[in-house]
Amino acid sequence: MTKRQKLQALTAAACMTLAVASGVARADEVPLVTGKQWTESSDQMKKAYLVGIANVVQVDIAYHAGKAPPDTQTIVPRLARGLKGQTLDSVRVGLDRWYAAHPDRLQRPVIETIWFEMVVPGLQTNK
Repeated sequence: MTKRQKLQALTAAACMTLAVASGVARADEVPLVTGKQWTESSDQMKKAYLVGIANVVQVDIAYHAGKAPPDTQTIVPRLARGLKGQTLDSVRVGLDRWYAAHPDRLQRPVIETIWFEMVVPGLQTNK
């Protein structure tokens, strides 16, 4: 089995595991973690969420090793560049601070907050 096939199998297995664990959400019901869930979660749960995002990014980077698609076809390279220099803890703390400063925005998805409050500014810094 080639490296690419192994990564495809790993990705498929991870997706199936998540689908089974979550009760198999339909495509129109993909749950988004919002600031409400974020602020009600323990630090360990927050870190687990961030580890999940980091793992997806790492799998995608490994899958496309040497022949990454252009930025117009994927957000992963921009996500990685925008978060360069960040740690799981710095992202967690940044999200905690942002939601504490914006209690009226708890309905905002965490991934959206990461993108607009961390990745986009990071892309300006990490050109």
